[in-house]
Amino acid sequence: MLVKDFSFDLPEELIAQVPAKVRGEDRLLVIDKNTGEYKDTEMKDFPSYLDDDCLLVVNNSKVRKARVYGLTENNGKVEFLFLSEREDHCWLVMTNKAKKQRVGKSYVFFNNNGNIAFHATIVESCPDGLKYLKPDIVIDETFFIESGHVPLPPYIKREDDFQDETRYQTIYADKAGSVASPTAGLHFTPEIMKKIKEKGVKIAFVTLHVGMGTFIPMRGVNIEDHHMHYESYYVSEEAAATINDYRKKGKKIVATGTTSVRTLESAYNKKTNLVEPGYNKTNLFISPGYKFNVVNQLLTNFHTPESTLLVLVSSFAGKDHIMKAYKHAIEEKYRFFSYGDATFLK
Repeated sequence: MLVKDFSFDLPEELIAQVPAKVRGEDRLLVIDKNTGEYKDTEMKDFPSYLDDDCLLVVNNSKVRKARVYGLTENNGKVEFLFLSEREDHCWLVMTNKAKKQRVGKSYVFFNNNGNIAFHATIVESCPDGLKYLKPDIVIDETFFIESGHVPLPPYIKREDDFQDETRYQTIYADKAGSVASPTAGLHFTPEIMKKIKEKGVKIAFVTLHVGMGTFIPMRGVNIEDHHMHYESYYVSEEAAATINDYRKKGKKIVATGTTSVRTLESAYNKKTNLVEPGYNKTNLFISPGYKFNVVNQLLTNFHTPESTLLVLVSSFAGKDHIMKAYKHAIEEKYRFFSYGDATFLK
């Protein structure tokens, strides 16, 4: 299939620049993945669409304040997005003006007090424009917490501010490591979670640290030419046992967000017909024709044109159904992308 087959025109004013005034007060477009029929509702009504005995799976990854600025020896300011740490404590990073940031170039990074935190040098360039940066110290999470910026997506045309530190984080975020939020979970409030539990729905936690694999755009003509970057995920023994038990009993598995989908489908072992526990990495690219082995329903946001995420939801609910529902959402002025409204594909 062609990349352009997953394009659509979106008015710029529908790209949400800020979250809803109150968390959870978002609109919800419920889409029947079998018929394509849709219904306008609100996120507060989401629990009523869940089966009493289903399992809701959420991604508890926490967004790292991974956007950091360094200074060159000529006092040039360079933005770095710290993606992941290697065993030798080098960091895979994305930079602005990537072609100018060459191997051997050094930078100074400061803490929030204006003092030097560390020096670092680019030691390796990757074919996709990413770099490996070697700091002269081992960077701990405290540096990012105190001195980093929330890595808002590029379609949010403003600097991060104080509210983003909580609103770009799910209420159950626990394990730091993502450079973008698993945004479907941003809609949940303690009240909505309480209603879900009171209904008898069980909740299982998995972890996928969102990195380049999730948000890098597709390039080229055909979607088959796109290759995902690897992302780390973890499924606990308890979560795997619960998921496998629900599957064995024929109960629905509801994924919160595309990251939960990719975790569950990646952890599935075709030979054993089980979701396997443990730490692993995935570069799974779900495209039309993919057979879903674990996930039955999906809560997710509206996704960007020509993105792997749009391809995933189109694979799950049918491209024609998704495009028809998106057309309706645009006409009804739903808010799109990370801080936008949600869809429930049932």
